[in-house]
Amino acid sequence: MNPGPPSFAEPGRLLVPGDLEPIPGQLALPGMPSAAADSGGTGGIGRQPTLPGLELPAAGAGDDDPELAAVAAELCGLDQDGSRMAAAIRGALDMLLDGQHTGRYRWDQLHKTEKTHAGTLVEIALARVLRLADGAALDYTIAGADVDCKFSHRLGGWMIPPEADGKLMLLVQASDEDGTWSAGLVRAVEENLRPAGNRDGKRALNDRGRAAVRWLHARAPLQENVLIRLPDREVGAIFAAGSGQQRVNELFRRAQRMRVSRTVVATVAMQDDYMKRVRGGGGARDQLRAEGIVIFGDYAGDQVLAAALGLPRPGPGEFVSARLVPRPAEPGDRVYARSIRLAGADWLLASAADPAATAPALPR
Repeated sequence: MNPGPPSFAEPGRLLVPGDLEPIPGQLALPGMPSAAADSGGTGGIGRQPTLPGLELPAAGAGDDDPELAAVAAELCGLDQDGSRMAAAIRGALDMLLDGQHTGRYRWDQLHKTEKTHAGTLVEIALARVLRLADGAALDYTIAGADVDCKFSHRLGGWMIPPEADGKLMLLVQASDEDGTWSAGLVRAVEENLRPAGNRDGKRALNDRGRAAVRWLHARAPLQENVLIRLPDREVGAIFAAGSGQQRVNELFRRAQRMRVSRTVVATVAMQDDYMKRVRGGGGARDQLRAEGIVIFGDYAGDQVLAAALGLPRPGPGEFVSARLVPRPAEPGDRVYARSIRLAGADWLLASAADPAATAPALPR
């Protein structure tokens, strides 16, 4: 394999002597490092305001509540990097959308009653993956404390029921549109809640309550739904294809160099044997080879090859497609282009100007 150009020539990376100066009046987005953090000093972007509505309080909120701190420690011990919670939330949303049978892939395609049911699915999924015990009066018992779980598609949209007054809340939020999820803890005491509730007596957090949330994971990445990332015209072309196999073929033509989950394949195929539409032996892997399109899966060998080309590494249950061409005898400005060795030849990522060449099968 040719690992490609030296590090100073990595695609999309430009080295500029010295630190870049912040643009005057520039707003700092959450998750962006401040100039102070980078330099160890003060000032710079770190003192600029965050965009309205995007504020997240510090992770140490709630340290004066020993019971809350114990629950936070227990949850972090069960899932330190948040991967299990993220998978549970992703699975709950996918179950609600039921793309394999409905073709739905966006939150706004759900009925109102289905959106209400999302909280129950997330609660059950988290209990299963984290093996949380049932609560005495609320959803869970964690570190000996009763904890209620509330889900919202919108950050800050949780509604606290009267039976949770004074209790600990596990607040969960996720959005496919943003590609993120969050989870935090707060105590539902009077000073953290708005005075006016709905007809069921449920109340939202007030400003103090939102600031009191102790975030376990804030805007962490949610497994991507590629159908949301594609332009509407591309998604329309995918679903316009006549058969499940044709739709899956169109998916891998139009969603190249992007992670595609099994759930997305099922949503597009809308068939029980949707994975057959991807595999060799007549599926998209075979049918698209004549166009030079290769589909990398979650096999270890495929992951290595995809990474060698600079493509996203497919995770469990994911695919990444890309059109390849043989390395030309006169590479010109592509002399440092990343390549992989397949069937005795070097293959590069194709450009739009490259003619189609039949791609080799990936080794198995």
